[in-house]
Amino acid sequence: MLPESAGKAGISRKEAKKGQARKTEGMDKAGVFAYLQAMAESMNTAELVEFDDPSVAQQLFGANNQTLELLAQASGARISSRGLKVLVSSPDPRIREGLCSVFLQLYELFRTGVSLTQEDVLRAWHMVESDPGVTLSEVYRDAVFVHTPQRTVTARNLAQKAYLESLRRNSLVFAVGPAGTGKTYLAVAMALSMYTQHQVKRIILTRPAVEAGEKLGFLPGDLAEKVNPYLRPLYDAINDMLPPARVSAMMEAGAIEVAPLAFMRGRTLNDAFIILDEAQNTTQEQMKMFLTRMGFGSRMVVTGDVTQIDLPVLPGMTETRSGLVQALRVLSNVRGIAVHTFSRGDVVRHPLVGAIVNAYEKAEDRR
Repeated sequence: MLPESAGKAGISRKEAKKGQARKTEGMDKAGVFAYLQAMAESMNTAELVEFDDPSVAQQLFGANNQTLELLAQASGARISSRGLKVLVSSPDPRIREGLCSVFLQLYELFRTGVSLTQEDVLRAWHMVESDPGVTLSEVYRDAVFVHTPQRTVTARNLAQKAYLESLRRNSLVFAVGPAGTGKTYLAVAMALSMYTQHQVKRIILTRPAVEAGEKLGFLPGDLAEKVNPYLRPLYDAINDMLPPARVSAMMEAGAIEVAPLAFMRGRTLNDAFIILDEAQNTTQEQMKMFLTRMGFGSRMVVTGDVTQIDLPVLPGMTETRSGLVQALRVLSNVRGIAVHTFSRGDVVRHPLVGAIVNAYEKAEDRR
């Protein structure tokens, strides 16, 4: 589709599209590329990027130009290629400049041997779209790595890189943001990494046993079986980084403990890496109790999303008494405590997750 500026040349968009179809009919790929380049440049809606290494350019373009198609779909621009040239067409100069920046930066990363997936490429576009001055090599080449027994976990954007660096530097870190930003997953990875390096002697994972809006009733089984459904997300993260046999052995030895928050009362946790997940669903009393469990040689990470509070509103009150919300306010000026905030632009799950989070935030803003 031609941009609105086609009308300024005395040709309607519909007529221009028909004319374009007639002129390109019968042309080979090179002819179509040249024609589109001339048409777009005449209306100042195109940028041409040229590369000098065929093998690197092939990596960048992807098999059958799949990467170019992915970026075109994500940006709304028209992207075509011929040989070592890429033509980016869009009436929006910010999109054109952003895509050119992505192509040039990713080309240099491929040239230096950095391996990138299509998901990485798509994430690169979203980072440049939100921050045109971002340096992608800081994310993909100078990434922060966390080595766990089963896999190496790396930061997938600048926010995750800063978060991992904060986990290394600070004894107590609050990680706040929407679902899919890696708050809990990266904390578990750092915990396992520090355990394998003998910096801590055990890992303790906990979360409040609060239902997400629905009533589950009385669950069958013994105490462990009753609380297990609430702790399943923490088990999932561990099992992704350790073989099942190793997980079982560490849990039997007490090196990994997964327990509901109520079990933390009265304990002092020394030489441990402690993660409190879903902290937005702690009460103010529970949060104070948890934070005061920290012992010598321990690290604590508190993760949560203040927009996903499932605590009931007590009679006579207008808002929930979330322990996370209060802690962020009360402890904001305490030295030695770090607060890392993720945004919806930092979501690294399926692209639809980011779109869903964005849509809900817009709906909340319209209220």
